[in-house]
Amino acid sequence: KELVARALHRHSPRAQGPFVAVNAAAIPRDLLESELFGHEKGAFTGAQSQRRGRFEQAHGGTLFLDEIGDMPPELQTRLLRVLAEGEFYRVGGHISVKSDVRIIAATHQDLEQRVREGLFREDLYHRLNVIRIHLPALRERREDIPRLLEHFLAAAAEELGAERKVPRPEVVEYLSGLPWPGNVRQLQNVCRWLTVMASGREIFLHDLPPEIREPGVSTSRGGGWDAALADWVARRLNAGEEALATQVVTRVERILIQEALAHTGGKRQEAARLLGWGRNTLTRKIKELDLEQTTGEP
Repeated sequence: KELVARALHRHSPRAQGPFVAVNAAAIPRDLLESELFGHEKGAFTGAQSQRRGRFEQAHGGTLFLDEIGDMPPELQTRLLRVLAEGEFYRVGGHISVKSDVRIIAATHQDLEQRVREGLFREDLYHRLNVIRIHLPALRERREDIPRLLEHFLAAAAEELGAERKVPRPEVVEYLSGLPWPGNVRQLQNVCRWLTVMASGREIFLHDLPPEIREPGVSTSRGGGWDAALADWVARRLNAGEEALATQVVTRVERILIQEALAHTGGKRQEAARLLGWGRNTLTRKIKELDLEQTTGEP
């Protein structure tokens, strides 16, 4: 969904403006209001400074609201007002803030059913339902998988500073036949995994993660990434490679930092807390891994 939203933004008149994504289901409901609209200093315990919300950050661009069907009713009301009046108040604020954003909303739920059940505001539904795009599940458009696989492997190689991997024809055929319950995001994560874990430039069937090499076996029931890592280390040692610890630690730290910063919208203080590091440690690692150009606020 986010890939489609980014494509719409990239080919729109707002392409030069920011693209900001928020997953309404991934943020605790008591924090979502501040996340969207920002807050003033002292608005609540822990609000030690003014903070711009996602609406302000997306000014002049696009705000992608993912899983909007999970948005609490009280925030649906605030969102409706922003869409209707083009302005809002920060939490604890008394001065209205103008909002010039284009909203793209997505959900996996049936909003019409939620409206009938009283779980989603009907007026907000009609305000959002201007142009609807139905995005089929990945298993319903298997012809896209080879191109997506190529794209994500290239992106993962650039992101992780690694060699670009090339899947064997039998691997492409096998992956194209999987059900992909996690859709495009699952495929993207598999490509990242393969970029780190595949032993050579070519990807063979035995290089695939255990959970998709043996469908129906969850990583939470034995095996998992630690078992896969052990297998990878054994194969690299058998191939006569050295300095494996440096190679693995560097790649793992890259992934940890990039995912934590993506989760926090580039906020290093929050990312450091999530990773269990101090702010100075995170800053040092960002410099050591040459991630300054791809991270958020300093």
